[in-house]
Amino acid sequence: MGSRVRELAGATPATRDRYVDLLRVASLGTVVLGHWLMAAVTPDGVGNLLAVVPALQPLTWLLQVMPVFFFVGGFSHALSYRSLLRKRPEGAGSSVYSAFLCARLQRLLRPTMVFVLVWGAAALLVQLLGGGGGLTGVTLRMVTQPLWFIGIYLAMVAFTPPLLRLHERYGWGAFAGLAGAAVAVDVLRFAAGVPYVEFLNFAFVWLAVHQLGFLRADGHLRLRRPALLAGGGLIAAAALVAFGPYPLSMVGMPGEKVSNMAPPTLALLAHGLWLVGAVELLRAPAARLLERPRVWRTVVAANGVAMTAFLWHLTAMFGVYGALLALDVTLPEPASAAWWVQVPPRLALAAALTAALVAAFRTFERPAAPAEPGSPGVPGRRGALDSAGGSGVGRPKVTGAPGSGPLAALGATLCLLGVLGLSMVGFGGLLDGRTALLIAIPVSAPAAVAMTLGGWLLVERAGRGTR
Repeated sequence: MGSRVRELAGATPATRDRYVDLLRVASLGTVVLGHWLMAAVTPDGVGNLLAVVPALQPLTWLLQVMPVFFFVGGFSHALSYRSLLRKRPEGAGSSVYSAFLCARLQRLLRPTMVFVLVWGAAALLVQLLGGGGGLTGVTLRMVTQPLWFIGIYLAMVAFTPPLLRLHERYGWGAFAGLAGAAVAVDVLRFAAGVPYVEFLNFAFVWLAVHQLGFLRADGHLRLRRPALLAGGGLIAAAALVAFGPYPLSMVGMPGEKVSNMAPPTLALLAHGLWLVGAVELLRAPAARLLERPRVWRTVVAANGVAMTAFLWHLTAMFGVYGALLALDVTLPEPASAAWWVQVPPRLALAAALTAALVAAFRTFERPAAPAEPGSPGVPGRRGALDSAGGSGVGRPKVTGAPGSGPLAALGATLCLLGVLGLSMVGFGGLLDGRTALLIAIPVSAPAAVAMTLGGWLLVERAGRGTR
């Protein structure tokens, strides 16, 4: 692994935007750390530290960094799709879409499907043996919650081509259209009381942030614009929280009638604007730091396993708590002095167990032959390092079997519904018919797994017909 990382890091072209790779790793790492810190686990269940100590909720304005990941996704998707367009044969528009969609989804779905199938089998075995109570039951319900991110990201990949065309035609106007739609949704939700309309902001808010990545790819976030984004977004978010119906926390809180996260609100969009502006202001000093070989090798290595670590980090956390309970280690009252003393060793143990799980499952994050000519999002895989401006020598042209585009789109839709449903219902009550509402439709864990598995198989089949 070490020699491979050194080889990949050494082969990085001078034109590559290394800062994007750092943001991807840093954003996922911050989410993982935030989850580990916020979990207030007791023998009776799991609470939220931010609910126990409300004074800590302003920290979510720093720790809620998912907008940064989706912003980086927009940047990398724009470069990747345009790279495919430059190499398409005459009249191969649908093949380009299929190649883009399959390559992106395979990299995302293969580690996700392993996670879903392993946990599904474990949950089935536990419940057949009559278990599923206590901390085990809590784990079965909560371990799938981060999958909502996978579902949103699937939608971003699927909508990249049409939204990129809108961006190329209207520039900032395309972003403004999505942001305006998010405003309209919140007005209808809070002022008119229209039911279910708030779920549209899962698309409008996150796709607006994704659109900022397109703007960065075309150099529209230079000069004073990052400062304007950061300042304007921070002022807007503060005003919306102070004078509007929005809570202070930028993550969901138990018992709150309104969450800024699920579904996303206008306040979260403003929060995303200030974060994007802030990270862009740090771009120059970070780029100088990434010129150091050791620092860059660390980023390359981390990017190669980031998604696997994200998928399994809650498994590791609950594993640590389960081991402590099995060893009769007292779990102190959350936020007490004894609880804070336990935080560093708990974090260290969770990190070690996550590393072990990554070692076991990391191979599924590295497909053998990517269908697209290099992806700017993830160094550490063959074909990735020359994608942000490399020569592209020896890259294949894009070809595709008839119908592969619609097949991939159908597979993406099923996976989107499946992983979102699974993130809500979890694996608890797998044999009892437990359901959760996906927008307005009840969904069970077996149905969600079936949709995810079926969608993944369709994507894999479409990918075999695309080069």
